[in-house]
Amino acid sequence: MLFSSNFDEFDHGAHLRRAFELANEAAERGDHPFGSVLVLDDEIVLTDSNRVVTENDIRRHPELHLAHLACQKFSVEERARMVMYTSTEPCPMCAGGIRAAGLARVYYSVASHDLTELNGYHTPVRSAAILEGVTQVVGPLLHSEGMRIHKDYGW
Repeated sequence: MLFSSNFDEFDHGAHLRRAFELANEAAERGDHPFGSVLVLDDEIVLTDSNRVVTENDIRRHPELHLAHLACQKFSVEERARMVMYTSTEPCPMCAGGIRAAGLARVYYSVASHDLTELNGYHTPVRSAAILEGVTQVVGPLLHSEGMRIHKDYGW
């Protein structure tokens, strides 16, 4: 099977906007507004949104859950070609899961320090520090669109 290894040619806007839709769905459901998609060869293969509140499960961050599902459904080689698009920079817990899964890249919209300004929760370490040497972290992208979701949520 042929696959694209040039991540720069992926449709970043479309994938991030799908993550935004999932973040809005989470907020409408009663969860915090976070959504993520997992992409292989520029095609979305898995999606998830935050379910911490509605499932009463602190592990149900979309990034961590997608990393878990990727390990169950895809080979190490496939995961090394995968990209995660997420509405907000992964927290340290999620970054650890992404590192363990061995994903190639993460693209995010809202940086953790921007979210801190809205909700007051400080992340002690950025995802890039946890993912260094394993997964490239790129962002912020479509920052104003991502911030609007959090502002509308009303942290």
